[in-house]
Amino acid sequence: MFGDDEIKRPNYCQIAREAIQYYAPEDVDLQNLLAIIIGQHATPELCGKLASLGVRRLSTISKNELLEFPGIGDSAATRIMAAFGLAKKLAKSKPENPYTIRSPYDAAQYMMDELRFAQQEQCVVLFLNIKGQVIGKKTVFIGSLNVSIFHPREIFREALMRNSASIVCFHNHPSGDPTPSREDIQVTKRLHEVGNIMGIELLDHVVIGDGQYCRLKEKGYF
Repeated sequence: MFGDDEIKRPNYCQIAREAIQYYAPEDVDLQNLLAIIIGQHATPELCGKLASLGVRRLSTISKNELLEFPGIGDSAATRIMAAFGLAKKLAKSKPENPYTIRSPYDAAQYMMDELRFAQQEQCVVLFLNIKGQVIGKKTVFIGSLNVSIFHPREIFREALMRNSASIVCFHNHPSGDPTPSREDIQVTKRLHEVGNIMGIELLDHVVIGDGQYCRLKEKGYF
């Protein structure tokens, strides 16, 4: 059949990558994780020796000590140290307190500084959980807000991906005047209708001007 030299065998790093495609990173053993970090020069023997040191020892190992292992070059040693440095930062980090929108004022202030001086119209959506906490933000449109080319599906696809309970939409008027246009009102009504169908509430659509804002819900447009 074929000689050994005719068969293209995957290297150890490729095998380790396949493992992480099927399992969560925390479920992949240390030896395979090290193979992915080291790259194409990884071997079972090298990764096995490093893994035998344990996570705690590896987290404090110096670059010179790593370079003593045959097969570990400067780049691989740096990547290993960077990976454990990142893990240390994660261990020291504190949970971030998500911004909570309790009132229309909270919503407007959250986006005021970002949008009031923008030179083009931008449509930005905040995605909220059931507690009113901001779990995501995305600019979904840049340019004149035109109902004929504005697609609510872009917004609600993002909302579904984030498991959002509700959304707040914003867009700015570069003129500084937040008075809603006919197109603004039409877009808002479409978003409200689609939100009712999808079970994701449109809490408000806020037009941002220069230090001013207009809430379309307050104006009775939905």
